[in-house]
Amino acid sequence: MHENDISGIIVNAAVEVHRALGGPGLLEGVYEEALRYELELRKLGIKSQTAVPLSYKGRALKTPLRLDILVEGKGVVEVKAVKDHHPIFESQVLTYLRLLDLRLGLVINFGVRRVAIDGIARVVNGLEE
Repeated sequence: MHENDISGIIVNAAVEVHRALGGPGLLEGVYEEALRYELELRKLGIKSQTAVPLSYKGRALKTPLRLDILVEGKGVVEVKAVKDHHPIFESQVLTYLRLLDLRLGLVINFGVRRVAIDGIARVVNGLEE
């Protein structure tokens, strides 16, 4: 499945989770768990809180990179539940994509009233829009 198809499924799943849970106001972990389940219902392969080993100049780092959700081995989802969006969220995901040589990332912020409009940021690393 292409990254753009995966992205559409993730966005639709996020909108469903936000609607079903009644909008903003819950903890990030609640939204993340519900989104994982919704993605599983949609038959996507996911890994959550995946520890990815990193190295620096040939030395393995003790602290791994921890991804919220890795979808189909092709895309990273970073879940937030905050009132204010910060550009650092996209920078964080772009760093993940570069380190893992992936092309698609999504920041999904459930802490807004309209997740489909204000809560989803698409981050790409060499992927056609």
